[in-house]
Amino acid sequence: MNAEQALSEFEIREKLHGNYDRSTFYRSFKTLEEHNVIHRINIDNQLVKYAFCAQQSHVNGHLHGHFYCRECHTVRCLDPMSGEAPVLPDGYSADETVIIVKGLCPVCRISN
Repeated sequence: MNAEQALSEFEIREKLHGNYDRSTFYRSFKTLEEHNVIHRINIDNQLVKYAFCAQQSHVNGHLHGHFYCRECHTVRCLDPMSGEAPVLPDGYSADETVIIVKGLCPVCRISN
């Protein structure tokens, strides 16, 4: 809850003390997702991060995106976006809309 950015399983595990059970982790995180306490951010096929749903917009399903820094691999939730999801062709239906902006965070941009 105190993290200012989304964390991966590895980053969360590093912050935990004591035993770590991967099955318990996934069961617990699934329950937290179902109750809108956290949300999952799939950056790509190999990187998943989790963020605390501090903003009511996550719970209400408003369209919001994430920023992924390709240098330091941090992920931050972006403010809720105005507008609507893209218009789909006739006959198509969407289950979710994922917006991930990739680039450099301010710290990495200055150091490059």
